[in-house]
Amino acid sequence: MKVAIVGASGAVGQEFLRVLDERNFPIDELLLFGSERSAGKKYTFRGKEIEVKLLQHNDDFKGVDIAFTSAGGGTAKDYAETITKHGAVMIDNSSAFRMDADVPLVVPECNAEDALNRPRNIIANPNCTTIMMVVALQALENISHIKRIHVSSYQAASGAGAAAMAELYEQYRQVLAGVKPTVDKFAYQLAFNVIPQIDVFTENGYTKEEMKMYNETKKIMHTDCEVSATCVRVPSLRCHSEAIWAETEKPVSVAEFQEAVRNGNGLQLEDEPANKVYPMPLFHENCDDVFVGRVRKDLANPNGITFWLVSDQIKKGAALNAVQIAEYLIKVGNVK
Repeated sequence: MKVAIVGASGAVGQEFLRVLDERNFPIDELLLFGSERSAGKKYTFRGKEIEVKLLQHNDDFKGVDIAFTSAGGGTAKDYAETITKHGAVMIDNSSAFRMDADVPLVVPECNAEDALNRPRNIIANPNCTTIMMVVALQALENISHIKRIHVSSYQAASGAGAAAMAELYEQYRQVLAGVKPTVDKFAYQLAFNVIPQIDVFTENGYTKEEMKMYNETKKIMHTDCEVSATCVRVPSLRCHSEAIWAETEKPVSVAEFQEAVRNGNGLQLEDEPANKVYPMPLFHENCDDVFVGRVRKDLANPNGITFWLVSDQIKKGAALNAVQIAEYLIKVGNVK
């Protein structure tokens, strides 16, 4: 198995290296690619030092079975043909192809089989907030069809990249030292603050991030469910949280949904409010699963249930989901 990582020096690229190693992913040869800024850097993988090659339009991807790409939408579009022309399966972490009709958008716990139908040999990794939400929603959908979702996300600095995480650390230091904080990666100071905007606003008043949750959920779950989202940047480091209100066709009890979460794929239940047990970003960095708690009936809707979830944005929200897609393809013998 010959594997490539494009964007190897970024936060998600580095997470790919960790996840592939953790999961003992079958790799005979690993290639790393990056921009001019990162070309020449060296990273150690399973005891071997690998140098980052400059991404170019050439035949470097000849013989590659799977290419994990996390280098931004523009790069993904520019290099998709170069990456796939010799038969490599491109699993892309950007938003470039997510809503293309001929590119499957996959979360293995929900729609792994969609990855088998890929006319362009490209599979899109969904937005991080969507990934963690639909893993939990699938457990609910298995009980009763979901008609409507309201969700408010509380998104970590990591969603804006490694430099944004570093900026959050630096802002806390600066504020505590009485120095005017550096603001570069966010619209405003994030330390000691929350920012009710992620990505740019669209004509309907929702941000692009919020519209991703609307559109991607429908595509992944093959559903007519309506989704209304508010996405907020909060000063946590790498775990996103979400508060979800779901309306189903028939009433679902708290116990029913809790049991579905206990038995669900990629889910863990942490729901003992009397003992102050519920998911929090502080405790779930580097975890694989989506953690669910605060399950309760919606007081405003007899067919509604509401809950809270937390998951690692860089891991399950990006690198791990892509690796799980690749693992599925290998399992069913569908690579090349």
